[in-house]
Amino acid sequence: MRRTIATVAATAVLAAAPVITQTPRIQVVPHDVAPRVDVIIDGKPFTSYVFERAQKKPFLYPLRTAQGTVVTRGFPIDARAGERTDHPHHTGLWFNYGNVNGLDFWNNSDAIPAARAAKMGTIVHKRVIEVSSGKDKGELNVEMDWIDANGTVLLKEITRMTFAGDATTRTIDRTSRLSALKTPVVLGESKEGLLGIRVARSLEQSSKQADVFTDASGKPAGERRASTEGVTGNYTGSDGKTGDAVWGTRGPWTMLTGTVDSKPVTLAIFDHPSNPGFPAYWHARGYGLFAANNFGQHEFDPSQPERTTTIAPGESITFRHRVMIVDGTADAARMNAENQKFAGQK
Repeated sequence: MRRTIATVAATAVLAAAPVITQTPRIQVVPHDVAPRVDVIIDGKPFTSYVFERAQKKPFLYPLRTAQGTVVTRGFPIDARAGERTDHPHHTGLWFNYGNVNGLDFWNNSDAIPAARAAKMGTIVHKRVIEVSSGKDKGELNVEMDWIDANGTVLLKEITRMTFAGDATTRTIDRTSRLSALKTPVVLGESKEGLLGIRVARSLEQSSKQADVFTDASGKPAGERRASTEGVTGNYTGSDGKTGDAVWGTRGPWTMLTGTVDSKPVTLAIFDHPSNPGFPAYWHARGYGLFAANNFGQHEFDPSQPERTTTIAPGESITFRHRVMIVDGTADAARMNAENQKFAGQK
């Protein structure tokens, strides 16, 4: 079932018998008023594409398992009790980078002081190109502009997100094409990128680092303290490394396993072999940031030379990633099999 946003066509059909239409399993539904597009699978909410300007970038929020368990942090969008209040730019699932012509798109949020605003970049949602609902998948195609503090467009982004799922899994395939306009765009070294997820508190790894947490009402409690209560997360990389040792490694996939609301969950990110900089470096932090970065090799490994990528005017580069959420604890064998399927897609 397809619906084009720019054009609304009405067709009257006369028939002898009533036409029965079946609701697609996977629905992608633009909201009439709010700045979001909802994704529904088997009648249950999965996620929403949110493009509020205050967050300085569009993102998917929240992410849920097939059973409806939320695996993303609520703060700062919809804070829940006991969450960390660091990094307010970590919202749901997003795509941006920390060094674009020297501008920082990754760390920008409405919490940035005015004195730093000129050094930040913003990704602005321009339009929903098309939505598609269906039995096996749903699609959302969108256009965004990467702009500097003066409103100058540096990059045009066209992204297609494909949503799928069954009784125990949810997947998002994201294909993003970044095109330079009138001037070259240089992607310099930065560990802050590229596809990121901020996970729920219980999927963090155990740490005694002191931080500020939200109170029972979801507000920052104020004092810094250490807490490991209810924390169950553990990273596993495709090379077999686990825990904090995954940070800075390279590979086609990494998974995060843990328990949310007493339910085992696996969250995985896959990097496609067609991507520049494949295989990705894993910016996997114990405090809840789970990110795949196709650039920044010197930042992750100082023994490597600094690397820059230049997009010439009129040229573009494309990135493909997959996010998979599994009800249950997946193992490396399953991740390798899923990676083979994803890597084989053209």
